Amino acid sequence: MRGGLLLAAALVLMPAPARAQATVELDAAAAQRIVAGCADHATARGQSHAIAVVDAAGSLVAFLRMDRNTPGVAEFALEKARAVAHWRFSTAGMEEAAEGTPGFARAPRVVTVAGGVPIFSPDSRFLGAVGVSGEPPEDDAACASAGIEAAGFRTER
Repeated sequence: MRGGLLLAAALVLMPAPARAQATVELDAAAAQRIVAGCADHATARGQSHAIAVVDAAGSLVAFLRMDRNTPGVAEFALEKARAVAHWRFSTAGMEEAAEGTPGFARAPRVVTVAGGVPIFSPDSRFLGAVGVSGEPPEDDAACASAGIEAAGFRTER
């Protein structure tokens, strides 16, 4: 009996094992929060965008084509997102890289128009990308960034 009490006391006094930290992922709910944040940003400015969110492999997770956007604008948003997933940096960065690197603009999945922005977790892991089209490229990029930040993610490592 005494041995059993000592064992029970030892178990109670032992420090609890460290709990695994929750891993932040780009699931459907997070992707929808990104789309909503971007749409709110656009609506507040009287703008209309197509918004595509893809995972790290470039597969579509969430999409919204706001009013007044053509199917071509929608496809361009998706291509911007997929380009970022492929290269792991923004399409604005691709535009800069194309200016300084001969041939880069013709490489697979390169888009040299701003509006594709990477999604990073709070601990700097690449999770996916957002592609936005429908307004001037700087506004597309600002919308993507607003959506990413509204969902609690980062646009840079």
